[in-house]
Amino acid sequence: MTNLNLTTATRIGLNCLALLGVAVALRLGETIFIPLTFAVMLAAILWPVVEWLNRRRIPWSIACMIAVGLLLILLVAVTLGFAVSGLRMIQGLPNPNDSTAIKQPYEKFRSQVQRLSPVPVDSILPQAPDDSVLLRSVREALQSENLTRALEQRSQYFGSWMLELVLIMFVVLFLLMEGKMLTRRVVEIFGPSSEVQSRALGVLAEIAESVRTYLVWRTLVNVGLGLVLGGVYQALQLQQAWTWALLAMVLCYVPYIGTIIAGVPPVIDAFISVDAGTALGIIIFYVAVVTIEGYVIVPVVMGRSMQLNATTVLLACLFWDLVWGTPGLFLAMPLMAALKAVCTSVPEWKPWANLMGTEGDTVAKKSPSQAPPVSDRDKTVLIEESPSPAKNGPPSERSAELAQ
Repeated sequence: MTNLNLTTATRIGLNCLALLGVAVALRLGETIFIPLTFAVMLAAILWPVVEWLNRRRIPWSIACMIAVGLLLILLVAVTLGFAVSGLRMIQGLPNPNDSTAIKQPYEKFRSQVQRLSPVPVDSILPQAPDDSVLLRSVREALQSENLTRALEQRSQYFGSWMLELVLIMFVVLFLLMEGKMLTRRVVEIFGPSSEVQSRALGVLAEIAESVRTYLVWRTLVNVGLGLVLGGVYQALQLQQAWTWALLAMVLCYVPYIGTIIAGVPPVIDAFISVDAGTALGIIIFYVAVVTIEGYVIVPVVMGRSMQLNATTVLLACLFWDLVWGTPGLFLAMPLMAALKAVCTSVPEWKPWANLMGTEGDTVAKKSPSQAPPVSDRDKTVLIEESPSPAKNGPPSERSAELAQ
């Protein structure tokens, strides 16, 4: 067969074409890939829980059902929390037919803006409430038929979400129950060599560990952040204090973009229901909290090896939002953590891991039992964080556990 001598430009073009093909395939198959991706990540989180239950002499299938049941209860509780918060918010809205209930918030809002604005605001917020375009728009939005239409749309979205949740839970259950068998089948794809299979197991374990570490610690940090924000918002007498805290807990899974969006509603709430000084205080407090969370707490609990630089994060959010929309924004960081784990485990791809990371070198540290490379041939050997098993020898303890 004749060897093809491809130029650098040709290789780059082919790689771009392959990336475009993958993006199109993911987009066309989003109804399959999105639930499957969520299920795989949730299974990676629940795997240690199932193993812990199994070590307590609970049958593996029963342990899987218990773990999935606990996760389902948690997700349903969060969903109901949003539903209850939404209903409370709707109940707190003023009656559009009550002119006094509409005019009082408008006059208070106008006075707050007028006190802060260096220029007159009469052109935007006229003194007479009936002349305000903004107030007429609010009244129209609060009409019963418009609220009913909005509730119907939200109910349809809620129903589709619950159906999707049930589907994901079933996939998670099957992945947990057949996880060991599926792992063996995936490893066999890489060839019959025990050394190659052991390395493949190591890479799969590294991916699962990276995704698990990110999601578990991100969840714990988000819960703590929500509790702190909710307590402060409640102390400042915001009307929807815990609604904004719950919103922050969910949106902070989306880096930068979600954090910014989560900080806007409490500021508006404070500006309307309390005063401008409280709104300014919330801005300062929120910026301080998310700065400490992002630059102190997260690096400490996750480690520097889990960190992705800002450019990578923003590009990942743009790409996955283009491919999968809003679900892609929530999946962007776990997927990039898994991709970085793969690049770190493959010697030829380690420069890409360095490019995505926050530090100059993400090469895994070798254990004392490993000798440094002494020749070009040795450089092709995969360097793992733990000692590699001998050729045709037994896999490591971690790999053997996955292969059972």
